[in-house]
Amino acid sequence: MKKMISAEAIANKLHDGMTIMIGGFMANGAPEGLIDILLAHNIKDITLITTDTGTPITGSGRLISERRIKKLFASHVGTNPETGNQMNASELDVELVPQGTLAERIRAGGAGLGGILTPTGLGTLVAENKQVITVDGEDFLLEKPLRADLAFIRGSIVDTKGNVFYKKTTQNFNPLMATAADLVIVEAEALVDVGQIEPECVHTPGLFVDYVYQGGK
Repeated sequence: MKKMISAEAIANKLHDGMTIMIGGFMANGAPEGLIDILLAHNIKDITLITTDTGTPITGSGRLISERRIKKLFASHVGTNPETGNQMNASELDVELVPQGTLAERIRAGGAGLGGILTPTGLGTLVAENKQVITVDGEDFLLEKPLRADLAFIRGSIVDTKGNVFYKKTTQNFNPLMATAADLVIVEAEALVDVGQIEPECVHTPGLFVDYVYQGGK
């Protein structure tokens, strides 16, 4: 039970200006209870790394609606009009990243790599100010790794040592983000004792998880 943490203790680890990864895809698999803590404690000027900004009332989109985000890395924002409004008004700095590239940049951050080479985005706005590397006569963009101060993820079943199982599509970006942050907190939908998750069903080993939170939505 040493990894269990309260909302109050989490709040003590937060500060303005953090870079935070938040799992979920269209809020499916998003740690809504952990997002509640960010909102409740008025944490702002966040650099947010997430696949999308959900809707104005779900997932990380709620942070956009409350204007807590300064810089956003995401693969699409179309389902949250508030994101587009703030971006067009130059109130929010947005870097749109192709979804596969976003996943690979996070993976590279977790694996300690210097970046990835991809042809995706060549000849488009995605390539602006990026280095092009030629390998065997073919051009690739060098995409640099992404890491965060903090990752908020959500697990369907989590044991007291932080081993995590994700049901179906809630797996999405959660396992990648768990490897690429200095501090990783998982919100458990269901908390079980060690040994109740079959080893072959563990998607994120407890080695990557610093704290387990239960008590959110």
